[in-house]
Amino acid sequence: MKAALVGADGALLHRTRRATGRERGPGAVVADILDFAAELREHGAEHLGEPASAAGVAVPGIVDENHGTAVYSANLGWRDVPLRDLLSERLGGIPVALGHDVRTGGLAEGRIGAGRGADRFLFVALGTGIAGAIGVGGRVEAGAHGFAGEIGHIVVRPGGTPCPCGQHGCLERFASAAAVSEAWAQACGDPEADAADCAKAVASGDPNAVRIWQQAVDALADGLVTALTLLDPRTLVIGGGLAEAGETLFTPLRDAVRRRLTFQKLPEIVPAGLGDTAGCLGAGLLAWDLLDNTDRTEVTA
Repeated sequence: MKAALVGADGALLHRTRRATGRERGPGAVVADILDFAAELREHGAEHLGEPASAAGVAVPGIVDENHGTAVYSANLGWRDVPLRDLLSERLGGIPVALGHDVRTGGLAEGRIGAGRGADRFLFVALGTGIAGAIGVGGRVEAGAHGFAGEIGHIVVRPGGTPCPCGQHGCLERFASAAAVSEAWAQACGDPEADAADCAKAVASGDPNAVRIWQQAVDALADGLVTALTLLDPRTLVIGGGLAEAGETLFTPLRDAVRRRLTFQKLPEIVPAGLGDTAGCLGAGLLAWDLLDNTDRTEVTA
């Protein structure tokens, strides 16, 4: 878990982290989140002169932002946790916003990161899976049912590798950091090898690494072109572990996307700029949005 105190301008005033403790069960994780938030607010009161006036929290999985509920998270093992209400109660009734982790990170990238100034942007995180955030006018779309931006489950290889979502051939089964790690570990015979190792091998000209990397780039380009056709963003921001490969990823990806376009306009394709602080900053922006749009007593999202 990462946490921060965030100023109105998006400045990081204080940040810290701790383990989720998920091995102790979902209830313990929720308790740790509440304790962590309370400690952070106390830190602000003691060291910055005043406690936080609102709070934002971003969690993985399925999130009902309107009702403030963490609906489901396979990683954390919880279902239907009324996290917004629990946090507000623990923090003395201050406004609390609940967001999806990738959408919240995308919000920060769109407002104060690599997508700053773009009226429409698409943020895509290439990690264990692949997820996205659709930014319009400084805000990120959740969609009617909270699933907007799930680009990792666009089918790019019909009939291909089964995905835990129930489909076959989903983008994240071919172009996520986890997928590249799995393919490279099998190809090089080292079960500990990962996507970063594959990127290094690509840079050194290893033909197997180049083949695996290009397959991932091609799948990613196919998924991105589908998204670009639907959304027409001005800027495409790529983050997550795979993006840490830098131009080893971005040079062939820009070329692959360009080759696939016909009538569509090519957006600017840029690496994310906020690194692993994006989620904290985005959660802080959600909290500041509450203060801008409420009377500072009503708990809304």
